[in-house]
Amino acid sequence: MRRGIVNLPLHYGKAPAWLFERMTALAREITRALVIEFSPAEALRRLSDPFWFQAFGCLLGFDWHSSGITTTVCGALKEGLRGLEGETGIFVAGGKGKTSRQTPQEIEKHCDRLTVEPALLIYASRMAAKVDSSALQDGYQLYHHLFVFTKQGEWCVIQQGMNADSRYARRYHWLSEGVTDFVCEPHAAICCDAQGQALNMVAQESQGARAAIAALAREEPDRVIVEANRIAELELPRRHHITPNDLNTRHLHKVLLKTYEEEPRDFEAVLGIAGVGPKTIRALSLMAELIYGQGPSFRDPARFSFAHGGKDGHPYPVDCSTYDRTIDYLKKGLWAAKVGHSEKLKAMKRLNTFYASSQG
Repeated sequence: MRRGIVNLPLHYGKAPAWLFERMTALAREITRALVIEFSPAEALRRLSDPFWFQAFGCLLGFDWHSSGITTTVCGALKEGLRGLEGETGIFVAGGKGKTSRQTPQEIEKHCDRLTVEPALLIYASRMAAKVDSSALQDGYQLYHHLFVFTKQGEWCVIQQGMNADSRYARRYHWLSEGVTDFVCEPHAAICCDAQGQALNMVAQESQGARAAIAALAREEPDRVIVEANRIAELELPRRHHITPNDLNTRHLHKVLLKTYEEEPRDFEAVLGIAGVGPKTIRALSLMAELIYGQGPSFRDPARFSFAHGGKDGHPYPVDCSTYDRTIDYLKKGLWAAKVGHSEKLKAMKRLNTFYASSQG
């Protein structure tokens, strides 16, 4: 797959009711058609594909370049599938802001319909959020978390964070079938303009740092704090995301007492402990490098654009095979959908216009 970037500006406000109602109806029927034509699992794969998701939003009639496409499309999908879980086999939890914190309760609400323990899904939801807020520190604050799952336990996550200073957004896609390790290259895609540097504890290159942090978390807290006080007296390198201010020994001692009691086996277990957040990870990362010589990765993992490319080669040449597959999936879903003929024609016109603009 070709790589590229495109800036996605933050747009405030909300979709008008007349548009959202139509988006909800169309999202519902396209998803139902995809489930019938393919499977619930394939619907999740499509949602985890950043190209398909963006085209899906365009088909529903939302701005192709706006950050609002994520929250609005996800909201329409959740509302459209509400009450149809038995028919489609797809369940949707979470959303924007406060709604995202209700995800565990919304998952448990469907526990009688699942063939897996809800706890496994709740853990996946929480770990995806914890990774993108603490283990990956790229300057974007999460404000949206959608968890889509099937009764067999397949799941995907669509999260979005915002950078209030730059006024741009970043979207994170996860797909269960591609996750073999929650803390090592777990994403299906991360879409945004590349920042150059980010504290990336889930990079393959951070494997040594993750092991060192787990070892520090199992150490007797007072011994670690002694070392931290020594580090605080050193001339530390000026580096993005980590500064001497991150070594707040009072806060670190409190957290280390909890980690010492729980004896985490690895970095994933450390990350899952309540109270371990971005500041703790930064402090432990710095100590892991200076004590054990195991530095973290600062590679920004954003590697997909929000669009299919441009006719003039910017941000990169159009990937025709990917584009055609997206069009094919959407057309099949659209023509099988139980929506009015006029709505189908309008949606198809939007899709064809989007296609023509990228092909030149």
